[in-house]
Amino acid sequence: MANQSIASLANVQHVVAVASGKGGVGKSTTAINLALALKKLGLKVGILDADIYGPSVGKMLGAPEDVKLVPFNETSLSPFEKYGLKAMSIAFLSNSKTPMVWRGPMASSALNQMIVQTYWGELDYLIVDMPPGTGDIQLTISQKVALSCAVIVTTPQEIALLDAQKGIEMFKKVNVPVAGIVENMSMHICSNCGHKEAIFGSDGGVKLAKEYNTNVLATMPLELSIRENIDIGQPTVQSDPESEISKLYISMAQNLIGFIDGNKSPDSVNISFE
Repeated sequence: MANQSIASLANVQHVVAVASGKGGVGKSTTAINLALALKKLGLKVGILDADIYGPSVGKMLGAPEDVKLVPFNETSLSPFEKYGLKAMSIAFLSNSKTPMVWRGPMASSALNQMIVQTYWGELDYLIVDMPPGTGDIQLTISQKVALSCAVIVTTPQEIALLDAQKGIEMFKKVNVPVAGIVENMSMHICSNCGHKEAIFGSDGGVKLAKEYNTNVLATMPLELSIRENIDIGQPTVQSDPESEISKLYISMAQNLIGFIDGNKSPDSVNISFE
């Protein structure tokens, strides 16, 4: 595959972009838990934080602020490791409190350096947590790396779906197949009375998937524990692997594998919200 022209990616079998058209839809949370779910399935997995302006992977993995990366050789760095995942982020190479006030070409150059100078070793999957939108960073990844497919994360609300459409169209333009849609915050269940409410609308992800002839990889509820676990650097798949939420992430990972292995059409994951 084309990745073999990049020495650091020579032994990476599949690179999957997790993307969204807009921020605030749970893309990075999905990327982290998807990576951990793949790891739980016995695969070797890494995650690349491609959001140069707003890196969050380190925080979500509970990485210390003073991470010191170890050189692999004279030209490459070994990635940070936590929970069995290999991870790289611009946050590991800079002060986490200092914003990256860079123009697009500078951000793209920084990302390119991370791709080239990180030695991942043997991986079955490298998950790329993309920044929101359809700009320079997305094009850099698409042109530099041979992506196996993309996963689009959205919420059911109309404005999020409109932006998700743009993300799908972008990947179509660069000939990257879309494995499917992840619909976050699809249903809220009151922890006190059990009342169910589709706060952000209903079936938006399903309709979008049908429109583009793709799949719904998972529908995820609006669940407080997902946010709480991420905030303390203990993602749900790691901290509560037997929970119903973790099982949904595992199903998401299985559906992704099914798509890549023979380009199969996975079964949509339905949550009963009981």
